[in-house]
Amino acid sequence: MSLHAHSVFLVGLLTVSFATGLVTADPPRPGTEDNGLTENESATLWSRDADNYISQAEYRQRHGENRSAVHQVANGTDVTFKRPPDTAATWTRNDFEDLDAGDAETAVHPPHANRTDGAFIADAHATIFAVQPSTRGHLEAGETPLYIAPNGTLRGLIDYRVRVPNGTTTANTTTEWALVEHEIDSVRVKKDGETITERAGTHTPALDYQIDDDWSVNLTLEADISVRLKQTTQDVSSDQSVTNTTYHTESHTVTDSIDVEIYDLSADIYEADYPNGDDGVAIFQSRPWQGYTLSEDGDTRVRGVWRFYTARNPNWDTLVRSNQTASTSVESDAIPVYVHAYPSRIGPRTEPVRDGPEFIETWGAERSSPVTTIGENINIDIVTQSYTTTYGVAVRAETVDRGALQVDGIVRGVNASIVEPDDGFERELRRSTLSVEILEQNQSAATVRIELRDNQTSAPITLDNSRQSPIGGHTRTGYITIDDQRVETNDSGVAHVTIEEPGIYTARYQPGSWLSQSPAYMSDSATVRWHPLGTIDGWFELVFEVGWQLLPFVVMFYAGTRLLRLLGPEDIFQEKP
Repeated sequence: MSLHAHSVFLVGLLTVSFATGLVTADPPRPGTEDNGLTENESATLWSRDADNYISQAEYRQRHGENRSAVHQVANGTDVTFKRPPDTAATWTRNDFEDLDAGDAETAVHPPHANRTDGAFIADAHATIFAVQPSTRGHLEAGETPLYIAPNGTLRGLIDYRVRVPNGTTTANTTTEWALVEHEIDSVRVKKDGETITERAGTHTPALDYQIDDDWSVNLTLEADISVRLKQTTQDVSSDQSVTNTTYHTESHTVTDSIDVEIYDLSADIYEADYPNGDDGVAIFQSRPWQGYTLSEDGDTRVRGVWRFYTARNPNWDTLVRSNQTASTSVESDAIPVYVHAYPSRIGPRTEPVRDGPEFIETWGAERSSPVTTIGENINIDIVTQSYTTTYGVAVRAETVDRGALQVDGIVRGVNASIVEPDDGFERELRRSTLSVEILEQNQSAATVRIELRDNQTSAPITLDNSRQSPIGGHTRTGYITIDDQRVETNDSGVAHVTIEEPGIYTARYQPGSWLSQSPAYMSDSATVRWHPLGTIDGWFELVFEVGWQLLPFVVMFYAGTRLLRLLGPEDIFQEKP
């Protein structure tokens, strides 16, 4: 029985979505392989598996044991995380130990390997197994960069087989071939063609790298393979046989490359103190990032639009074993697992949910949905419409432990260094005072005078965006709303509005963001009431208008009264004979 795609189950930091999917290669059953993970942890790895749910009773009948609650849930779901988990790297590191190469006569390679041949070397390849810590970002269709930590490990498989020529025999000559030695001389990692780490040759290298001050690079795994063969020729054409021995050597270089983004974060920070004692914090980073922590215990947090899931690289589901005569596909003993980041429909969130920080502003780039980049059998709460990347997030909180402030990236273990902007990171935030009064009025309209001033200094607050502030050349953003109109104050902090309908009007100051101006101001509001009866002219107009409307009735009443007096009641109501 399939499970509905929109059901949601929460377990700790996990969010899971029930779904059906197409059958694919089955991952290892959780708890059956010792790869440094518990049963619960390994159960959450496989977002690309087919979610063919079976009941607890059926599972027990098949395998003779019960499964954990998380394992049961993961059997029919895909699991997502608030933060990039370390389970993918732990699994990959340990499972890599099970990856074995072939021997001199057999080469082992994944189906996607780029194999090359030499004179004696065949099916040679170097194939990248994994680069970690890393996260595959799903930004939009056609843009899924692999973000890697500046310090990490590249793992790969290098293998080949040796073609030893067959011996030949003629009437007078016998030729034999023998393999003397073969080896991988060295392996290295290159960044844009420059070697950054190198070590002695091995079939399964794990090469640590360090890349500083770079953005987008091409990483290459490169290996040198050498073989030495002995050719023995025996000539028996004369009375005494002659034996000649010749050694043949061959060197062959194999490579594999991957484009990556070096995920080295630095974030700009702005802070503000609200008049009531609250703290304001805004952080900006031009790459996808996870969020930031506002307290030492980590309980007060802000998260952006990104969530995470883990999935295997299906290119390594099978391996091919090739020899001189045939190739055979076998199930792979080693499967790399990666962390993936995607924009979630949940959107930005603060923790604690009820009494945590308050979002003031979020901003970023507008992007289309990356749903087409996810692939089959992955059922997550990804946005299906365009979305805004949360490159910048500003919040207001009761307290912020500025010493504990930490910006977390989407790559596990990568935190941003905080950079103070050149124009200062502290913003002064003051109260504003808004006042409204009726300046002029008549029977049909009134002119309202609005004044906006600094509550602390009484200086006028200018919102005229057509002019620049004399200090710094920045204009102050913001506006005042009244009667469905937006108005801006002049150099004197004053604006005028005409209203034509009687009623109660509320003017509200909507200040611009405190991120771009200092001092910045808080919102304020004021109310004014207007009605034409509020003036002597208004009352006169009312009396005149009412009198004019009643005049016909007064005339009719007067005429009727005069008629009664002239004719008398007895003439009007006299009975007919």
